Amino acid sequence: MKTLKDFASDINKCSKCGLCQSVCPVYKETGNDCAVSRGKFVMLDGVLKGDLKLNKTINKYLDLCLKCGKCKDFCPSNIDVCKIFETAKFEYVRKTFWGKFIWALESKYIFGSCLNILGRVQKLLSGGLFRKRLKASPAAKKLRLVYFKGCVNKVYPKVENALMKVLSFYDDIEIIEKEFSCCGLPFLSSGNIERFEEVKKHNLELLNCDYDYVLTDCASCEDTLKSYGLEKVLNAADFIAKYPKKFVFKKPVKVTFHKPCHLQNIDFLAKVLEMCENVEYIEMQGMEDCCGFAGEFAMKNNKISRAIGRKKAKNIIDTGADYVLSLCPSCTLGLHQGFAANKNFKHPEIKNLIEFLAQADEII
Repeated sequence: MKTLKDFASDINKCSKCGLCQSVCPVYKETGNDCAVSRGKFVMLDGVLKGDLKLNKTINKYLDLCLKCGKCKDFCPSNIDVCKIFETAKFEYVRKTFWGKFIWALESKYIFGSCLNILGRVQKLLSGGLFRKRLKASPAAKKLRLVYFKGCVNKVYPKVENALMKVLSFYDDIEIIEKEFSCCGLPFLSSGNIERFEEVKKHNLELLNCDYDYVLTDCASCEDTLKSYGLEKVLNAADFIAKYPKKFVFKKPVKVTFHKPCHLQNIDFLAKVLEMCENVEYIEMQGMEDCCGFAGEFAMKNNKISRAIGRKKAKNIIDTGADYVLSLCPSCTLGLHQGFAANKNFKHPEIKNLIEFLAQADEII
């Protein structure tokens, strides 16, 4: 496991050019230079030189980050910004009482058990998941899909049900379900790299099997699984674009799309929309702008989170769409937060893209 000292050369590569300011949602809202990469690198360089201590104040600025990765993508020095901040946070919180308390809550004995209990309760209340028998012709080779359902689906499987409904219209596929842990992204956000490595190891062991693709319906899960070094990871929308169907809506509807920060590309979007009959797409201004939620960021920096979400929501409302579609449960919460801040305006219904496709009147 790397330490902050291992990133000294990367921190020194930062030329303080300020290009990160032009893409950082938090800086755009606050104007605080400590919100952007270069400001944090100045502080962390001071820590490495012994001029500063990795204390509560610096940790506060480490938390003033949406982990959206936009600065990394825009950095001319190609610095892995998020990895450095995760390591710095790990070195700080492991020494604090609060950090140790959070890590105890995030252990497989508490965090994992709570997810399993909530999942069982949900299944009892819902009477189980929607399942239509997947068809396969005798001579055909099945396409084997390992489904990584993510934490939210374990507790509230609305999107999972929708995905299984859509997949039931495909011939010759097999869904493989395993008892995966969380992808680990929340643990990285809290600085708990040890727990992240633990769940990563567990998930990789379960993936030691024969499959064609790992399928997920969450952009954050997809991005995190790819960070494991996995290559055959597809989000469900990419899968549908690769293996097309026709989705017929009897009544005309207008949709717009919010791109989650962790979604690496939207090459699938135009292809999937072409499969939809009676669906008009209206692109919002700032489609790729962050919704401002980012899990615990919304709790620790709620005022800033709501301000970012309010602007995002206004851009969505201005499209006049009936639905705003996305591929991230955290973004769903962020969009709800943004609409709550624009309560005087009529806003579209929020749907995961897979949920929207599942409600088509006909799938061919």
